[in-house]
Amino acid sequence: MLRTERVYIIAEAGVNHNGSLEIAKQLIDVACEAGADAIKFQTFKAEKLVGQNAPKAEYQTKTTDVFESQFEMIKKLELDETAHRVLIDYCLEKGIQFLSTPFDLESVDLLANSFNLPRLKISSGEITNAPLLLKAARSGKPIILSTGMSTLGDVEQALAVLAFGYTNGSAIPSINAFNQAYCSTEGQRALQENVVLLHCTTEYPTPFEDVNLSVMDTLSAAFGLPVGFSDHTPGIAVPAAAVARGAVVIEKHFTLDKTLPGPDHKASLEPDELYNMIQAIRQVEAAIGNPVKSPAPSELKNLSVARKSLVAARVIQKGEIFTEENLTVKRPGGGISPMLYWEWLGKKAEKNYEPDEKVST
Repeated sequence: MLRTERVYIIAEAGVNHNGSLEIAKQLIDVACEAGADAIKFQTFKAEKLVGQNAPKAEYQTKTTDVFESQFEMIKKLELDETAHRVLIDYCLEKGIQFLSTPFDLESVDLLANSFNLPRLKISSGEITNAPLLLKAARSGKPIILSTGMSTLGDVEQALAVLAFGYTNGSAIPSINAFNQAYCSTEGQRALQENVVLLHCTTEYPTPFEDVNLSVMDTLSAAFGLPVGFSDHTPGIAVPAAAVARGAVVIEKHFTLDKTLPGPDHKASLEPDELYNMIQAIRQVEAAIGNPVKSPAPSELKNLSVARKSLVAARVIQKGEIFTEENLTVKRPGGGISPMLYWEWLGKKAEKNYEPDEKVST
């Protein structure tokens, strides 16, 4: 599952289309031009996602109408089935993968079955939503699971539900059944084949001191699954750092314009920033290379220029003894290595040498 040589980069459009198909298409254009592997939207029915009077998150109240409920805010951001089909077709035309995050059971079915997407992305907020996790796994689709706001225990229980879903088609779900599936060889194999975990901090924007990229190592060690990073920090430095730490997936919000109205624009990258982030990620993954310490092909030509050889410090006559006074170390390389300096002290010169001439056998 996504174990490729290249980091899989998801440009997260989310709801930054503001309910407009035209803006959504422009976002697809931007993601393509920036070099993203996929663009991700959000799929939901407001009535199935949130209560009529549910409050908004603090960051949402700062970027939207304070008198508007969360339900009213997201209702305006729904994409219906027809809109999804238009955007999927447009992504196909542009050569970029269409992904979306489902927030209710109907949306899981729509994405996995009606649209047959290659994989599902589950948000941090759904990590305790066992019915949704179960339906997602029973679809048979690979899953990218964000783990914001979670403990290791939360992640393990979510994985247990997924293991059960992947391996028990119509069995009756229960906590005990989930745990049994998680502990089984079949369940672990299913997780290995289908699940990527994303470390994430669910705050917009995320303070740098709350990122804790070290958690990626913890997740990898605890569950033995590939790990990526869903980023909400300002700028592009942290995603590149996550790649250097081994992230196989990077997800980042972007927008056409940070000043547009809506809950997520302010904490998103603008087009030029998205391009720069992807370029930085590609440069970092190229720089990681392999763990073998040996001269790189590009530096071989500099060996003789930068290294040194044993040379005559002054005129040396044939038969003269090499001493600290007449033998020294200078560039270029390619001659006798200075590592052998002491081996040559006390030897007789077998020929005449001019100053700076390399000594030779």
